[in-house]
Amino acid sequence: MGAFTRIPADTFSQMQTNAGILLYNFDPANPVVKDEDIICPTTGGVAIRCKPSYSDLGEDVDNCPAGLLELMNLDSWDCGLETTSLGTSAKSIRLALGAADIDTEDPTHIVPRIAMKVTDAKDIWWVGDKANGGMLAACLKNALSQEGFELQTTKNGKGQTTISLSGHPRVATQDEVPMEFWSADPASESGGGTEVA
Repeated sequence: MGAFTRIPADTFSQMQTNAGILLYNFDPANPVVKDEDIICPTTGGVAIRCKPSYSDLGEDVDNCPAGLLELMNLDSWDCGLETTSLGTSAKSIRLALGAADIDTEDPTHIVPRIAMKVTDAKDIWWVGDKANGGMLAACLKNALSQEGFELQTTKNGKGQTTISLSGHPRVATQDEVPMEFWSADPASESGGGTEVA
């Protein structure tokens, strides 16, 4: 074996395993999952993204090298998650629709709306296992579906709904990125783990 053919000693503890779950509420300091907080069963896992967008302020400056670090400007973050849901609850359909209401008189009736409300956006959690028994979590803040509801059925299979959510900053917290992460080993979970910004 070559000198540079090896893995870190803590590789096993760093690995994320299994698909994880989507939750309406979660507290990393007290990592207990309640059935009523589980959003839906999923298939194919969950794709999470938190991507920065930069502009080069020196791109039109004579004799300035492209991508000069000191002139790079962080413009925004694209934060979101996508999954395929097998759930057909009123709550998961409403989440996929985005601008919609569940009828208060008939909770089986989901009604899309013409106008968006700020309350349509919700914090959504993804929580997954680490190979060593620890926890990896992501909170998408002010998550809102902008792709809508799409149900795909098959002759002998399960109906599947695409859920695509984007996180959004708020007026009161414009300088906050709409996604946060936690990575906790088993011994540190009771103490809340380590927040990774």
